[in-house]
Amino acid sequence: MNLILLDRDGVINFDSDQFIKSPDEWKPIPGSLEAIARLCQADYRVVVTTNQSGVGRGLFDMHTLNAIHDKMHKAVAQAGGRIDAIFFCPHAADANCLCRKPRTGMLERIAARYNVDLRGVPAVGDSLRDLTSAANMGALPILVLTGKGAKTQANGELPEGTQVYPDLAAVAATLV
Repeated sequence: MNLILLDRDGVINFDSDQFIKSPDEWKPIPGSLEAIARLCQADYRVVVTTNQSGVGRGLFDMHTLNAIHDKMHKAVAQAGGRIDAIFFCPHAADANCLCRKPRTGMLERIAARYNVDLRGVPAVGDSLRDLTSAANMGALPILVLTGKGAKTQANGELPEGTQVYPDLAAVAATLV
């Protein structure tokens, strides 16, 4: 089984410093839906891993988060792809939970659910916390320059072995 882990905001859809708080605010980055479809056609299982502290902060509720994810699932399906699962951390940054990236709890749950070692599994993100979480699990950290990616690259200190691509479409083109 080929598995790929994708952060959501800044990788699949445009990010916002004010959070994505409604389905209307969720807008795909050009080429990202087609990239997911391309990965699916190459027998990748696409799993989304996303910190959603807006829930813990009370900016939106679980019903709204589910509606946002429903819109994403439908948009990916219309492009011919499929998201196998979405794992998320709903906690605020100060909750000190184990699932919020850069910690590895979310990725540990994915490894357990799929009964796989994440060593070498591509993990695509736009922030240092995405890459750090991936690297700490032995996954392959991949930085995309969409979302906060260019800023993340400029700040340096990327985990060893991090690959850098302009966007998710370029990642998919390389993997398949």
